[in-house]
Amino acid sequence: MKEKKKEKEVNKKEGKSVTKLAEELGLSSKAVKELLKSIGYPVRSIRSIVSKEAQEKIREKIEEEKKKEEESLKRKIEILGIKAPSEEEKKEKIKKVDERKVEEKIKKTMAVIEGIKPRKRYKKEDEEKVIVPEKKILKIPGPLTAYELAKMLGVAPSVIIQKCINMGLFVSMNQVIDIDTITLIAEDFGYETEIVKFEEIKEISKKGEIKKRPPVVTVMGHVDHGKTTLLDYIRKTDVAAKEYGKITQHIGAYQVEHHGEKITFIDTPGHEAFTALRARGAQITDIALLVVAANEGVKEQTIEAISHARAAKVPIIVAINKIDLPTANPELVKKELCDIGIVPEDWGGDTITVNISALRGDGIDELLEAILVKAEEIGLFASFEGNAKGVILESKLDKGKGPVATCIVQEGKLKIGDPIVAGTAYGKVRAMYNEWGEKIYEAFPSTPVLIQGFEELPEAGDILIAFDDEKEAKRVAEEKKILKREQIKKGELYRALTDIQEKIKKGELKELPIIIKADCQGSADALSDVLSKLEYEEVRTLIIHKGVGVVTESDVLLAQASKGIIIAFNTGIDLKAKEAAKRERVVIKEYRLIYDVIDEVRKLLEGLLEPEIKYEKIGEAEIKRVFKISGVGKVAGCIVLKGKIKRDSKIKIIRDGENIFEGEIESLKRFQENVREVIEGYDCGIKFKGFDGIKEGDIIEAYEEIKIEKKLDDSSKNHI
Repeated sequence: MKEKKKEKEVNKKEGKSVTKLAEELGLSSKAVKELLKSIGYPVRSIRSIVSKEAQEKIREKIEEEKKKEEESLKRKIEILGIKAPSEEEKKEKIKKVDERKVEEKIKKTMAVIEGIKPRKRYKKEDEEKVIVPEKKILKIPGPLTAYELAKMLGVAPSVIIQKCINMGLFVSMNQVIDIDTITLIAEDFGYETEIVKFEEIKEISKKGEIKKRPPVVTVMGHVDHGKTTLLDYIRKTDVAAKEYGKITQHIGAYQVEHHGEKITFIDTPGHEAFTALRARGAQITDIALLVVAANEGVKEQTIEAISHARAAKVPIIVAINKIDLPTANPELVKKELCDIGIVPEDWGGDTITVNISALRGDGIDELLEAILVKAEEIGLFASFEGNAKGVILESKLDKGKGPVATCIVQEGKLKIGDPIVAGTAYGKVRAMYNEWGEKIYEAFPSTPVLIQGFEELPEAGDILIAFDDEKEAKRVAEEKKILKREQIKKGELYRALTDIQEKIKKGELKELPIIIKADCQGSADALSDVLSKLEYEEVRTLIIHKGVGVVTESDVLLAQASKGIIIAFNTGIDLKAKEAAKRERVVIKEYRLIYDVIDEVRKLLEGLLEPEIKYEKIGEAEIKRVFKISGVGKVAGCIVLKGKIKRDSKIKIIRDGENIFEGEIESLKRFQENVREVIEGYDCGIKFKGFDGIKEGDIIEAYEEIKIEKKLDDSSKNHI
């Protein structure tokens, strides 16, 4: 035992972790792990210690590879007759050679799919040099706006917008375009897209503002498994390391330092960070920290938490807590995790697991180190200059400060005086506070900050954007408010009509109940008479009450009980009635002209009618090759002959003029990447849902479902 301990101590002194060695070699931790395996020194995880002997071997291996690559490059330069590159250009040249290899592989694969035989090339006698045209590469950092893409391609923004329209996407100049669409557009201009890594972004960036940012971590897990205890211990440890007497303020998130590096923890219930925020299109979490009790193992909420993390596409680190208990069984927990697809590193998987006791503090240092290791592995970078962008985590009305909100900054620099918009809420940053309640004057990516200066409360999940111009910020906020008001009105009407529609389907209701309130008895009678005549075969109006004066609370309650709507003709709405309508979800429609009432009620009646479903052919493709993939089934290698194939298309497969299958697409891919649609002239891979009986030469027809709203006309009236 003593000898083993001594051996471990020697290894720790002379050895280095995979992470540290990767830093020195300028490689990723994953790459170093693979290299160690190839030279006969396999390691369990990227936190494992690499012996001095293994370090020497891996350095020798890298040197050998470099020499081989340099020799290969020299030979290619001689053959192609290209001028030898300078030292500064060598790295770029090596990249281009690698790119050509990839291009050749792709071309060969696509040729197989398309059934094209390689053509022989004949060298002319008088030709001394072979000129190899360089493929144009468009380097992009990720999704871009139409304006940004236009600038990069050197064309007018209108050209990009038109390209998107041709693909069925309607975008504005400042709307973000996804990477798949950018790839398709770039191909039209003769470019191949390449997602640039941090080092390349750094070179491209004129200001050099792209920097490494701290990871944002959300703690998740089953109730009573120790999430709160863990967060409390980490926070207290950080407080102890800082100035004595500091008290943390609850702002929904906080930062801690570990070995000089920062980590941001979301201090809210884990599920909220994934469901409420993601439902509003916000993604703030980089790493999900799953807490599992060693004495209880995987529970229902644990599985739910894993599902949320997977849906958000964030890596999971598992903290096996309560190892201080006598009934603790970490190995059983790992087995249960394996059963649901979370395989620990020491069991041959890629999920980091750390045994901890949040009560005593055992393993907390190792857990924080694991978070930093994972953050380095996934690579977290952001711009530290320019207008800030962030996500609202929570908001409240503070007695002393007014409306305040916690924001996690994601890009740029947020500073005092910045005009800001979050959702529909406008504001100007009057003051900012950190988790200690201290005033700060600027906030950078991954920093949680409490903002004072909103005119009204923003909502959790709202995207915060800082502006240069106060007027522009106010205009944007006002536009969002108008849009929101319209959406709310539509939503209220939709909910009310859905309730009525369900009753009509069940045969419980064949009428649209209406309550009329008007400025005078004559108007009320006239409206009642006109609307009563709107009687059709499928649905009709039913006037359940008419009266004079403002809409009252009792009118609302009557409408709620009868599942009807209220028409206020040239009259007002009582304040209590407004509150009751909001509470009971009753629709009140206000009008000034009788013709508007008739048109609107006809539209409401039409809204109750079931739409007519039609299918329109949008594209056609031919199966060029059938691939059998283990664990997946058969995949069709296709070329789109006409129109386009969309992932949500209804599909018909035609063989020798006969329809052999009707169904749906399970997956649609281009170059192993999932895409939403593939247009004419492009190839793709298609997996059909529940059908593998495909053959080469089969024709695929794609159809789009179109809902045609039924209209009411006089011919459908009942004549009594």
